[in-house]
This record gives sequence, C-alpha cells and structure tokens, in this order.
Amino acid sequence: MTDWDGDLNSARLHVVSGKGGTGKTTVAAALALALATGGRKVLLVEVEGRQGIAQLFDTAPLPYSEEPIAAAPGGGELRALAIDAEPALLEYLSMFYNLGFAGRTLRRMGAIEFATTLAPGLRDVLFTGKIKECVGRTDDRGRYVYDHVVVDAPPTGRVVKFLDVTRAMADLAKSGPIHGHSDGVVRLLHSPGTVVHLVTLLEELPVRETLEAVAELDAADLRPGAVLFNRVRPGRLPAGSVAAAAAGRIDTAQLADGLALAGFRADPELVDALAHEAVEHAIRADAEDSAREQVAAIDLPAISLPDLTAGIDVAELYELAEVLNEHGVGDHGVGSAR
Repeated sequence: MTDWDGDLNSARLHVVSGKGGTGKTTVAAALALALATGGRKVLLVEVEGRQGIAQLFDTAPLPYSEEPIAAAPGGGELRALAIDAEPALLEYLSMFYNLGFAGRTLRRMGAIEFATTLAPGLRDVLFTGKIKECVGRTDDRGRYVYDHVVVDAPPTGRVVKFLDVTRAMADLAKSGPIHGHSDGVVRLLHSPGTVVHLVTLLEELPVRETLEAVAELDAADLRPGAVLFNRVRPGRLPAGSVAAAAAGRIDTAQLADGLALAGFRADPELVDALAHEAVEHAIRADAEDSAREQVAAIDLPAISLPDLTAGIDVAELYELAEVLNEHGVGDHGVGSAR
C-alpha cells in the first residue's frame, strides 16, 4: 500500500464513491481542490440531488450550470455543477435531435418527470452523458476546458451500475446519435483516463464494502484509483503496546507513576478510568490496523485523511486538500493542455 500513484494525476475523470456516512462528498471536494492546486481548472460534479457541494462551500443551491465555487492555491479554479435530470434531458434532446421546442412541450406536460421515474436508469444515462460532455469539451483553441472533472458519485453499492448503465443503452441502440453518444460514454468510463476512488473509514463494514467495490470494478473493467481513509484519528499508544492493551493488560502502577511525574494526583478512580480509556483506544487501534492490512492486500494507493474534530467548513476543505497534495495529488503544473 503506497501513497498516491503519480499516474493517477494523468486521469481526467475522477469518480469518488464510498459507503454512506464515510464522507465521500467532503473527500470529493477536497480532491477537486487538490487537483486544482497549481493553476489547474477543475469541475466538481454532483449527481445525487442533495446539494451537498453547496452546503460544504456554504453557498446558495447550485443551478444547472457550471458555477465558480472556490479558488485553489497557485491560481487554480474550482467550478461546481449539480446535474438535474430534467434540464439534462432537455439539453440531450436539443443537442442530438434539435428538439428544443418539443422538449419544452414535454416539460409542460410532465412527460420528463414521468419518463425518468418510469425508467430510473435513464437518469444515470443522462448524468454520465453530461459528465462525458464536460470532460471532452474544448475551447476555441482545441484545449480542454477542464484539466480534471471530479464526480461525487453514488455510494459503492450502486457505483458500478451507475457507471455502466450506458453500456446497455449502447447495446440497445445499434446506430444513430444515441448509439454514438452512448458508445463515447462507455469508451471514456472504461479508459485509463477515468479512475474510481473509494472513500472508507477504518471500520469493518466500510472496509468490507470497499473491498467488494474493488472486486466489482475489476469485474466490470473499470479502473480503481486510490483508497482514501477518512476521519483517521492519531494513535495515542506506542505501537508495541497496542496488542497488550487491547487484551486488557494495563500496568496500572506504571500509569499511576506517570501521572505523579506529570504532576497529577494518581487517585485509584482516575487511574482506573484512564486504564479503561486506554483499553478502548487500543481495541479501536487494533481494529484499524487490521482494516489497513485488508486494504493493503488489494495493492492500491492509499491516503489517510485526518479527523477534523471541529467539523468541516471551507477552511477544513483546504486543509484536507493540502494533505492530499503532500501525498502527491496533482502535478502542480500551470495551465490546461490537450
């Protein structure tokens, strides 16, 4: 298990997934800031309709447009987009079938909501299609508009289905604009330019789901990126003492002597309470070491992000981005290049 693999910086589409409650939206935002550091232009995309990005950056709910949301050190720019099914479908109809007027009529009739409710997979087709358009968009000089696109994707239990839903569409439509568009989405998502990063906590269930997600990604020929351990707390015991403490073997006499040397009154109640805390801490640390070993076995880059006990606001996002930069995220070049 190593730090961030430098090859991951060459990927242009970074999909971030994780079990619910692991903080994947926070990590996706921090990753986007880290990739933008050094003068890059990055787009952060949300697809779940929760307006989580707006909440993190303390802004108004995002419209269906690419809005500047933060500046990154070194002149980088971060924009954000919350994809919504209805405008995405209208854009799709206008782009490929020149049906702008008909699309507006469908919206007035409620047909768009009906269609996306009847066929939930259609939403994912529209979302991945819009993501592909953002990744491939170029300016009038033929240079990519965005150096990287980061997607706050659905949780690990659904991410493979989300990414591969368009493959079925490409198989159904054998010709025409739908087939060509769908085929382009499939090629992008299954190319070396797309990586799927997995956010987890150092706990049994999230780690197990992470390992299962890696196996599913491999089976679907999608490229796993890095494992990002979120909310990691520092160890308070020497590594050599963890196993004994986790088994309940605490030298209370030595603990009392240490308290006395530090100028504290080593009464029995305080010593017992501290011994109990030490055992609980050691049990957690032992479980975390086991989780790390399980992830190390899949041989993916891994980065630990600290537990910010004060909560997450914009300042903390920059702090997490700095940690990611220290581990090799971003090449800190200047400007876009195709």
